[in-house]
Amino acid sequence: MSRPAPLAVLPLTNILRSLMTTTVSSSPILLPPSLVVMSLLTHTTSQLLNPDKNPILRFFLKKTFYAQFCAGEDALEVRKTIESLKKIGFGGVILGYAKEVVLTDAQMRDLTACSTGAVAEECVRTEITPWANGTMETVMLASPGDFVALKFTGAGRQALYALSKRLPPSEALSSAIDGICRLAASRGVRLLFDAEQQALQPGIDDWSLEYMRKFNTPDSAVVYGTYQAYLKATPSTLSRHLAAAREGGFALGVKLVRGAYLGSDPRHLIHGTKADTDAAYDGLAEALLRRRWNGQLRPQSESGENAAFPSVSVVLATHNRESVLRAQAILSEGNADHTDVAFAQLQGMADEVSCELVTRGAADKTPRAYKYLVWGSTGECMKYLLRRAHENRDAVQRTRAGRDAMRAELIRRIKGLFGLST
Repeated sequence: MSRPAPLAVLPLTNILRSLMTTTVSSSPILLPPSLVVMSLLTHTTSQLLNPDKNPILRFFLKKTFYAQFCAGEDALEVRKTIESLKKIGFGGVILGYAKEVVLTDAQMRDLTACSTGAVAEECVRTEITPWANGTMETVMLASPGDFVALKFTGAGRQALYALSKRLPPSEALSSAIDGICRLAASRGVRLLFDAEQQALQPGIDDWSLEYMRKFNTPDSAVVYGTYQAYLKATPSTLSRHLAAAREGGFALGVKLVRGAYLGSDPRHLIHGTKADTDAAYDGLAEALLRRRWNGQLRPQSESGENAAFPSVSVVLATHNRESVLRAQAILSEGNADHTDVAFAQLQGMADEVSCELVTRGAADKTPRAYKYLVWGSTGECMKYLLRRAHENRDAVQRTRAGRDAMRAELIRRIKGLFGLST
């Protein structure tokens, strides 16, 4: 018996909305003016152009782009969205808090002032505390088994300064992160520490590893670091972290992505071609799934290839269908029975990949798929929506594939109304 069409699990409203957004995102005529408008709305100081102040603008965005990529503006809407995804068959969500700290140029130029005196108190009051409260609320909105994604730079100047100098978090920030981790652990929610620009990433790696030591158990992870396969140094970084996990007796939490800062990271740090990045991603994923060293991932130990591979919990975050199929083939061999694995894609993107994972998972119990989405007011989510629009522009071939898949599914349903579908 053949499996149902993967996109058949989506409601018709999702199909139509996805077709609209991917058509705009893949059109050389429609996309440029759309990006201009979205950028204007994102950075506006006008009340008229602020989606949170203009009810007509808010209504339009809320029903289109916001609904495509975001979870909701309040707890009721967020829980409704999460429940709808789980009813479709997704294992859960990766939920992020959209509100971002906005710093002036003067504040960015004088980060050293954030560590003492009245400025430090202001940073705690206006930046760290709101970030921590919003993240804690996000953890409370998530259910056991879900993930919460967080960016350290969302905590403002003290985080930026410490990360740029590769220092430990300040006392206030450390206390906030500890509280978030304790709450997540008590609720059975997992935390994904996001990767950021390379100027800050070594500090983020240090913090991620330290909180894994504190909160991950020998068999499972509460805290996950993010590893970008497009960076040439990632295999070495990941090997060092695996060695630390082995020596420290804790499971390493790994969210594996291809990379998100191609436009801002130094080009010489990144693989020269997409094919090289794809090979790195698939090689790292294979080593993690098999818990076996290979050409991409080598042990940082005198015992070499005989070094024990530590316990790992893995989130394969990818929109690339070939990478998903490769991972599924490895999992089907039964070599990853003791590895905690999840697949993840962004809400509103690569639905044809996500829904194929859902239908396959229902049939053969492969690891479940998760959707990443953010919550917050329409205005608070505008920066996130603008990033998604730019991502669709930069991955136009993938966006066209999504558009074509949605169009084919809509045609299939129309034919079904007339008894013509197969």
